[in-house]
Amino acid sequence: MEISTDKKLNGAAIIPYYKPVAKEIEVFEHSYNQKLPFLLKGPTGTGKSRFIEFMAHKLHKELITVSCHEETSSTDLIGRYIIKGAETVWLDGPLTNAVKTGAILYLDEIAEARPDVIVAIHSLTDHRRELFIDKLGETVKAHQDFMLVASFNPGYQKGFKELKPSTRQRFVAVSFDYPNAKEEIEILLNETKIQATVAKKLVNIANKIRNLTELGLTETVSTRLLVDAAKLIKSGLPKRVSVHVAIIEPLTDDLEVISALKDLADLMI
Repeated sequence: MEISTDKKLNGAAIIPYYKPVAKEIEVFEHSYNQKLPFLLKGPTGTGKSRFIEFMAHKLHKELITVSCHEETSSTDLIGRYIIKGAETVWLDGPLTNAVKTGAILYLDEIAEARPDVIVAIHSLTDHRRELFIDKLGETVKAHQDFMLVASFNPGYQKGFKELKPSTRQRFVAVSFDYPNAKEEIEILLNETKIQATVAKKLVNIANKIRNLTELGLTETVSTRLLVDAAKLIKSGLPKRVSVHVAIIEPLTDDLEVISALKDLADLMI
C-alpha cells in the first residue's frame, strides 16, 4: 500500500507532468463531480498512474494508491483488529480511510486482487456509495468528495484475472494506449530534458519493437521504459547501454530475443 502526497520544492507543490491525449481530463472532472467511479484500461506504462496523480493534484485531493496483487484482500483494504499494548483496537484500511475523509482511492491493477475485493467495493460503485465493515457490523456512508478509481490491463489479464463485465459496467471507463510519436517525444523532453534528436531515436526504437508482434512479447515497450532510458542517457551513461538495460532487458528473458533486439536498437541509436 502506498499513500501519495504532493511533492514540494522550496515549499511549493510540484505539479505532476501529464500530456493529455484526448478528453480524459474533462471526462474525469465530470465523473468526479457526478460521484461516479472511474476505470482506466490499458497496457503497462501508458500513463494511467501519472494521470491519476495529475488529476488528484488538479482537484486538490489526497490520493491513496493501492497496488493490487494476488494476495490483496478485502481485509487489507477495509481494516483489521490489531494488538496494541494490552488491548485489541480496530485499524482502518486505506479504503475505509478514503471513504471517511473524502480522498481519491486508486486501486492499481484491480483484477490482480482477490475476488472479495470486488465484492467489498460493489456498494461504493452504485447509488448507495457506502461501505459495509463486516467485522464491526457497521455501514459507512462515503464522504461527498470520495472517489473510487481503478485500473487494469485488458491485454495482459487472462482467465481468472479478467475483470468481469458486471464489474466494468459499474465504472465510467477510459482506454489508455501509447501516445503517437510526436506526443511521446514531447513527454520525453518534458520528463527528462533529453536532446530532441535522442528522444526521437528512442521513440523510433520503441515503435519498431512494438510492431514486431512475431516476437511474442508479453509486454512491449512502454513510455515509462523510454523515460528511464532517457534519464540514464541524460546522466551520462552511453546511449546503447542505456537502451539495453532500460528498454530491452526488462522486456524478456529470452536470450535470442534480447540479442536480436539489441542488434536492432544499436542500428537505430
